[in-house]
Amino acid sequence: MTRTVLLGTVGALALATLAATPALAEKPATAGANPFATASTLPFEAPRFDIIKDADYLPAFKQGMKIQLAEIKKIADNPAAPTFDNTLVAMEKSGRMLDRVSQVFFGVVQANTNDALDAVQTTVSPLLSQHNDAIYLNDKLFQRVKSLYDKRDSLKLKPEQAQLLKVYYQQFIHAGAMLNDADKATLRDLNTKLSSLETAFQQKLVAAAKEGGLVVDDKAKLAGMGDGAIAAAAEAAKGRKLEGKYLVPLQNTTQQPALSSLDDRATRQALFERGWTRAEKGDANDTRATISDIANLRAQKAKLLGFPNYAAYVLADQMAVTPDAAEGFMKRMVPALAAEQKREAAEIQAQIKKDGQDFALKPWDWDKYAEQVRKAKYDLDEGALKPYFELHTVLEEGVFYAANQLYGLTFKRRTDIPVYQPDVLVYDVIDKDGSALGLMYFDYFKRDNKSGGAWMSNFVQQSKLLGTKPVVYNVCNFTKPAPGQPALISFSDVTTMFHEFGHALHGLFANQTYETLSGTNVARDFVEFPSQFNEHWALDPKVLAHYAKNYQTGEAMPAELVEKIKKAATFNQGYALGEIVAAAMLDLEWHSLPADAPKQDVDAFEKEALAKTGLDVDDVPPRYRSSYFLHIWGNGYAAGYYAYLWTEMLDDDSYAWFKDHGGLTRENGERFRQMILSKGHTEDYGPMFRAFYGQDPDIGPMLQNRGLAPEGK
Repeated sequence: MTRTVLLGTVGALALATLAATPALAEKPATAGANPFATASTLPFEAPRFDIIKDADYLPAFKQGMKIQLAEIKKIADNPAAPTFDNTLVAMEKSGRMLDRVSQVFFGVVQANTNDALDAVQTTVSPLLSQHNDAIYLNDKLFQRVKSLYDKRDSLKLKPEQAQLLKVYYQQFIHAGAMLNDADKATLRDLNTKLSSLETAFQQKLVAAAKEGGLVVDDKAKLAGMGDGAIAAAAEAAKGRKLEGKYLVPLQNTTQQPALSSLDDRATRQALFERGWTRAEKGDANDTRATISDIANLRAQKAKLLGFPNYAAYVLADQMAVTPDAAEGFMKRMVPALAAEQKREAAEIQAQIKKDGQDFALKPWDWDKYAEQVRKAKYDLDEGALKPYFELHTVLEEGVFYAANQLYGLTFKRRTDIPVYQPDVLVYDVIDKDGSALGLMYFDYFKRDNKSGGAWMSNFVQQSKLLGTKPVVYNVCNFTKPAPGQPALISFSDVTTMFHEFGHALHGLFANQTYETLSGTNVARDFVEFPSQFNEHWALDPKVLAHYAKNYQTGEAMPAELVEKIKKAATFNQGYALGEIVAAAMLDLEWHSLPADAPKQDVDAFEKEALAKTGLDVDDVPPRYRSSYFLHIWGNGYAAGYYAYLWTEMLDDDSYAWFKDHGGLTRENGERFRQMILSKGHTEDYGPMFRAFYGQDPDIGPMLQNRGLAPEGK
């Protein structure tokens, strides 16, 4: 899974970092000036992590907001009649300093935070919310945009210009520009409160995840994990000054990686429960009261803006358009999915008995015994795969190789670009014609001060108007090996690498004049399409053969092992898909609350919501509980988690098209680049997808790919 959202400085309603963009003219920085005062002199305007200090962020935010508000006032007060250039282009060029500090700060605070950065985030989040409102609730500014929109057919705009005008107008309306003054005041208050609460949730969750890690005194209790994983646990404990102990840190999902290998059932249960209750301990890091407040305020905001609930408000500008469409799409999967879950649970219970055990299946047993079933059915041992998946080889010989074969890209490691943490890698991205396409950062290893999950975003957004090229980063949470040990990862981690790089390609291939429409600044139920599509190449025979090599001998993965991976690809899909569907339905339930609903008891609401799904949520709990559902309470996926499923439909449709047209070829890659990856939000999503696929989205290939429907149905 991924997230691409950061808090933008203008257009907070946009779906990636739709921040405002450069000022018209800037003077070179003077000695001692804030490093965000002018554009970086590094290649691609890469952040000056060599000189940026924690103390630089807050002054840069405040100064950046001050500068942009002056620029916006000048636009709004312009006595000349509104034109595309003096209104929309001027807005695109406003707020450059604020954009620079926002892109860098929110990238670092998610990946490498500390007490000082948390304090800045707490202070600045409500200020940014107020700043956005000062722009989008500025009636004089809105009237200029509206006057252009009302006569749009007579302006003779180019297609991208027309789209920019439409998007700006929709954002103003969505932000409340049509409200009266009293309602605008109420909306400002709601936005400020929500911003503070969402920041509080994120910070509580990072702390809760850190405290929730399982500390083990006896190495024997970790039997089954493997020597490398146990060494990593010892190293993690040492990092917290827990000498002689072992620490199994939590990832931000319900199931934890170690559950598939731990032999000791009590240890499995302890690890699962540490994760399940990480943010529900009644302490300072308990998120439940915060969640209840967020849900209530979001419902109030939706009502104020004329929507029955927050889900309807959010989906109005998405590809699905309505909550009913999103929910109906998911309900189509439930019958086959529920049947598969029942079958899998019975199969795993039988395996427990076959193993000589006499206990009822619980969630902390599923992965352990599912792995035994996998071995029995497919003779596939996940541990046997890891020697063929060394992280750096997967990156350079797999992820990069696929991008080269499809799009002609090449990559060159750079060590002269400063980074925010020593483990971060940087590469030049070179296009098919030898020209510089952009710059790419990779931050792969888990840290206590890093948010959970995996994601992509930009330090610098592409814009022809501004003369900027993309500076993109991928962040993951893989277990860091002990010193001197290879970074061996699971095939699931390999897939995550391909996924996040799919987002990166969407950002790197951005080819827009206006930053507002550039790259991944698209709807939530479209942004995951390129990333999930890119996952398919991890198992492409040509790509797999290029990177799946034993880290010790260099020998390619044996053909029989490759075949086992492919045969097992649809294994355990009742669980794998079920946990996502349950989480997505839980998300929609939270955001379907009406404004007059009382504040919810989080645990009771969650139990009732999950019972409605028709799925086996006892054995297959949601991928995220409400209390640690970072996507929806802190990272912009509110009422949008279904997007991972919706875009899986799009990506499986597209991969089916590739298979029908020759698979991994430069011709196919170029077509996908030109028709999808380079388009940003310059077109509406439905027509864009239909132009590539030749018809409306079809759920068939998705169900077939998951093994829930026969081929050809």
